[in-house]
Amino acid sequence: MNKRLAFLENMTQGGKADAFAWYGLGMEYRKEGRTADALATFEKLRALNPDYLPMYLMVGQILIDAERVPEARTWLEAGIALANAQSNVHTLGELEGALASCS
Repeated sequence: MNKRLAFLENMTQGGKADAFAWYGLGMEYRKEGRTADALATFEKLRALNPDYLPMYLMVGQILIDAERVPEARTWLEAGIALANAQSNVHTLGELEGALASCS
């Protein structure tokens, strides 16, 4: 088993890990090809910390790759709204680019 994955799973088991740990776990699942686990992890992260902006682009990309475009649009649009609220121009551009690729 991937040592990083095992570490992050252990860290997040109690549910008290920070947003970066949850994000890292989702990324490790994605790297392992475990799309359902990655998406479930990002859903958990969204429930715990909806203002964690990087997850919106990542989930959008995962859903685009899985050919689940309507769901990808929903996540990307939510990320765009959050990026605007946070005045995060860089991430806003990335989210808008990903959304444009959904057309």
